[in-house]
Amino acid sequence: MKRYTSAQLDEIAGVPCPCGMARRAFAELASPLLSAHLVEISETARVHYHKRLTETYVVIEGEGFLEVDGDRIPLRPLTTVTIRPGCRHRAVGKLKLLNFVVPAFDPEDEWFD
Repeated sequence: MKRYTSAQLDEIAGVPCPCGMARRAFAELASPLLSAHLVEISETARVHYHKRLTETYVVIEGEGFLEVDGDRIPLRPLTTVTIRPGCRHRAVGKLKLLNFVVPAFDPEDEWFD
């Protein structure tokens, strides 16, 4: 059994998410430790939070800001932000980012006020 897994994020089909469109890798593994997502932020990104998941965003293209619990963090390429469970958040701007989710993404853990 191989002790590694690889994914080509730009070849994974995108799925709608509160942020826009996400291409998700590794959540489908038998015992995933994390998932990696390529996310394109849309103008209609919704404020949401997770009760169990921690997300780490790494901006790879564009500029904008991240709304986190009422604060605004400026975003540009290579800005990195960790968002802990319970933190209300949404990204704003024409952005593409990598999102590392621990534990692996679970669509049942997306919450809206």
